[in-house]
Amino acid sequence: MSQTYGRKRQTIMLTIFSTLVSFLMGGLPKILDFFQDKADKGHELKLAQMQTEREMQLLAAGYVAQQRIEEIKLDEIKTQTASAEKVSLIDAQQAEMSAIYAHDMSLNEGTSQWMKDFRASVRPVITYGFFFLLVGIDGVLAYKGLTSGVEFNALADQLWDNETQALFASIIAFHFGGRAFGK
Repeated sequence: MSQTYGRKRQTIMLTIFSTLVSFLMGGLPKILDFFQDKADKGHELKLAQMQTEREMQLLAAGYVAQQRIEEIKLDEIKTQTASAEKVSLIDAQQAEMSAIYAHDMSLNEGTSQWMKDFRASVRPVITYGFFFLLVGIDGVLAYKGLTSGVEFNALADQLWDNETQALFASIIAFHFGGRAFGK
């Protein structure tokens, strides 16, 4: 009895772990973007501190007009830097997407439209295939079990066991996890 409980508990932990890992793998790019954003903000903070120090020096020397000119120049530099960062980020994203599309297009060179459509349908077809396979097998087994007098709770435990839960949760989390983080 305790060995069965231990196996069930181990399988439940495997289900949770595989679901979590599959879901988080879809969000890995967002995590990397977080660290890049943190580094950018640290750089901006350092610039702000330098600006404050410069302002204090100008005030101490009595150069109010010079301070205003420096503020204008600093604002201009900040605007140009922010604009350049955004432009470079957009350019990098466009270059990445262009490279991805070019690679995908190169794979389709010399192939028929049918093959192109087939390649685009691989992920959804696999997901739907596993889903319908699970529903089909469980449907047939449920019918056989109910017509042969098997108790419903015992039948449910056999059809939706921990291994099936882990497999199904991993497939669904991987398929929809990447979409959730991509938005």
